[in-house]
Amino acid sequence: MSKLHQKAYDELGPKYCIPYEEQLIDLKKYFPKGEIILEIGFGMGLATAAIADKNRDKNYLGIEVHKPGVGKLLSEIGIRNLDNMRIINFDAVKVIDNMIPDGSFDGIHIFFPDPWPKKKHHKRRLVQAPFIKKLLPKLKNDGYIYCVTDWEEYGEQMLEVLISIPELKNQYEDWANQPVWRPETRFERKGLDKSYKIREVFFRKLISQKN
Repeated sequence: MSKLHQKAYDELGPKYCIPYEEQLIDLKKYFPKGEIILEIGFGMGLATAAIADKNRDKNYLGIEVHKPGVGKLLSEIGIRNLDNMRIINFDAVKVIDNMIPDGSFDGIHIFFPDPWPKKKHHKRRLVQAPFIKKLLPKLKNDGYIYCVTDWEEYGEQMLEVLISIPELKNQYEDWANQPVWRPETRFERKGLDKSYKIREVFFRKLISQKN
């Protein structure tokens, strides 16, 4: 971690980071009004900060285990004065299991997760049916899950996984279009420069018919 990012971590972390704890938290304490969007694995957080900056009527909770990325995003939060952003610096699976109440999120972003390209490592990929099923209760009815990858085969897996879950409905025939509010990342540009195909999938949680 650079000195600048360590300084941001030390000075801004107490305000913008939510400590991990094994009990449910009240997100309204941090976001009194407006939609709440979860981003899992924001990396260095530049795209996350840009989205939060341009959509200040919405709130963003980022989960990231990599401390230097948290420091970088905290630096951006300070520069942009993003009061609509909070971070949990911990493992996403444990956060989902232990901290997040059901019906918390209006949307969930998973942008460019580690593709684990070797076949023997595919089991380590984040976007798999068991994990998506963990996310479903945390999502409001009609909330969305939006995944992006530059690894074409992983994109096929993402599409297959989300199609397999009956509570979710694809909002496109197959691949989604990039929305105007999602900025291109440096990581994405490197992939495009190598002629990688960007694959995006956008599904919504079906509205329950229960009274």
